Amino acid sequence: MPHFVIHCSNDILTLKVEHEINSEIHHIAHHSQLFEQSDIKVRVMPFNTYSVGGETASFIHVFANIMQGRTIEQRSHLSQAIVAKLVAMFPEVPHIAMNVDEFEKSTYCNKALL
Repeated sequence: MPHFVIHCSNDILTLKVEHEINSEIHHIAHHSQLFEQSDIKVRVMPFNTYSVGGETASFIHVFANIMQGRTIEQRSHLSQAIVAKLVAMFPEVPHIAMNVDEFEKSTYCNKALL
């Protein structure tokens, strides 16, 4: 926790290497001061087939899943900071977006909590 899952068209990885994308998102998340650095998880999931508005257009969409307890302003700032970074990294990509979902602490479990 938190998890940043980056869905993208497969051509994105011809523009930047996966490690660089992960590193930049990790950096923004850490510097938001909302999370401990060691807790941040980032991964890229490229798609070979997709449709964006009925077309095959390049896209990046970040799905963030974070523990409940952050304000709307904090979540909005996080989303804006990550999208701004991606726009700077990929100015030629027409579709870049992000959403932040919260999950309940009471229903969260991981190996360390067992």
